[in-house]
Amino acid sequence: MFQDLTVKKFTDILASNEPMPGGGSVAALSGALSVSLLEMVTNLTIGKKKYAEAQEEMKEIKKIAENMKSKFLNDITRDSNSYKEVDDAFGLPKTTDEEKKKRKEAIQEGLKSAAKVPLEIAKDAYKIFDYAEKVVEKGNQSAVTDGLIATMMARNAVIGAMYNVKINLLSIKDEEFVKEYEKEMEKLSDVNEREQKILAKSDIKVV
Repeated sequence: MFQDLTVKKFTDILASNEPMPGGGSVAALSGALSVSLLEMVTNLTIGKKKYAEAQEEMKEIKKIAENMKSKFLNDITRDSNSYKEVDDAFGLPKTTDEEKKKRKEAIQEGLKSAAKVPLEIAKDAYKIFDYAEKVVEKGNQSAVTDGLIATMMARNAVIGAMYNVKINLLSIKDEEFVKEYEKEMEKLSDVNEREQKILAKSDIKVV
């Protein structure tokens, strides 16, 4: 389970010539880091008299962030496993016509799995913006930059995951499948605008 590795071990494997983990796993990790930062801000807000009006909302976001963190962490390994299906399919024998047919079918099914997981990651990461916006606006302002960084990490998770979806779609022959997934990604196409809207809510600017 990649999520159970130390940061050093994970990055060492990531930097190696092993095909897994890859960009999809990093997108999932970005999502996990994003919601972890949001959870941190809620913990720094809950119990503070200055933010009395936001208490219940912060408690709810904290619970959501905890659940999302667990899913993103699992997705680090899920994404790698989904790509392994493709990798294994390419290694199937291709001597006879029947073997070639089975190999092609296995590759196509593997590619679909390899597109499915990162699309889920992208869609889940996109949801983070709703919570990040509330945390930046109503959370402990001493930790507002943590909310802003959470927003940026959410953007990275969405776009990074969609890149992994797209590269697999390029090799998938099922046109209906491709159209469906492209339609789903179109719903996430305002990710940059969502990020910038939240970043603009803070007076702290670096660029």
